Amino acid sequence: MGWISGVAGGLLLAVLGVSVLRTLVVPRGLYSALVFRLWWVLRRLLRLGAPRGGYRAIDRAQAWLAPLILIGMLATWLGGAFAGYGLLLHARSGLPWDTSFQEAGSSLFTLGFASDVRQRLSALDFLAAATGPVLIALQIAYLPTLYAAYNRRELEVTLLESRAGEPAWGPEILARQWLVETETALPQLYRSWELLASDVGESHSSYPVLVAFRSPRPYRHWLVGLVAVMDAAALHLALSPRTAPPQARLTLRAGFTALRDIARALRVPFDADPDPAGPILLSYPEFEEAVVMLDRAGFRAERAPADAWPDFTGWRVNYEAVAYELCRRCDAVPALWTGLRDFPTVPIPPLRPVDRRPGQEPPDSSVTRPQAPGT
Repeated sequence: MGWISGVAGGLLLAVLGVSVLRTLVVPRGLYSALVFRLWWVLRRLLRLGAPRGGYRAIDRAQAWLAPLILIGMLATWLGGAFAGYGLLLHARSGLPWDTSFQEAGSSLFTLGFASDVRQRLSALDFLAAATGPVLIALQIAYLPTLYAAYNRRELEVTLLESRAGEPAWGPEILARQWLVETETALPQLYRSWELLASDVGESHSSYPVLVAFRSPRPYRHWLVGLVAVMDAAALHLALSPRTAPPQARLTLRAGFTALRDIARALRVPFDADPDPAGPILLSYPEFEEAVVMLDRAGFRAERAPADAWPDFTGWRVNYEAVAYELCRRCDAVPALWTGLRDFPTVPIPPLRPVDRRPGQEPPDSSVTRPQAPGT
């Protein structure tokens, strides 16, 4: 039994070490089974706390997902180290099971209360004493990296609210710019989201737990915002190819590259080279009604909807399937043109402020919703 417990303890510590290195040390987007098992279990447990409360209840519950994953990672690593060193001490020292685990816990957490069990401590005791503080220190050093990436992401998501509403929607981005005559600011918007997409692709594939961090407000979501900006760029290029800024193409490229990098880290299957003429889930009537809404807002398209549709689908086929699957897994706000969710819901259109001018009677509501369907 001694050699069996020794082999089991050594294997457990080896698996633990690989998991820590893959998750906290190697910035390569390596798959960590621990993180995704925790994600899978905790996401479903949190969903049980909001069975019929609608999206807001889902959002409140899922806001705890990322912090619980971080706590669960540390608890699992410390528990694994405790079990591994306990098994090894039992195999090497011949101590009884309870005494072996008592000494392992005393050494791992540097408490020292079991130091008098034997006259002389072994190398395993010193290794265990080093393992506990190292694991805690690595986790503490991990948090500033996560929150720095989170703050960069949420700054752009917050800035998008005035341009795209809550929740964000691609056609609404274009409509608002022409309604308030700020369409010349679109190149800078595309440029900012090109940079953000590259940042998100690198950080969220290297540290996948960032995908589970939600925005402070329920109707904001980084993934929905990215899809909205990409849809706006695709619409712009499809409807007005001669006057659309070149930054729109760069944003689309950076956007679907980032989504694919994250999908690889999460092991989400996707077609790396889709057919530009392939089908998409968004329907032509939804696209056509969005173009009508843009026309009412003052956007003057160079092409008719039927002529622009092939180009739009050619762009969207590159990211639609990946974006829909990530939105589903993240329980993102069910915005227009972002696919289905695992909970019953209907697509939520963005809120648009009412155009109020001096001397006018105040309207009944301070916001309106654009008339456009979506799934």
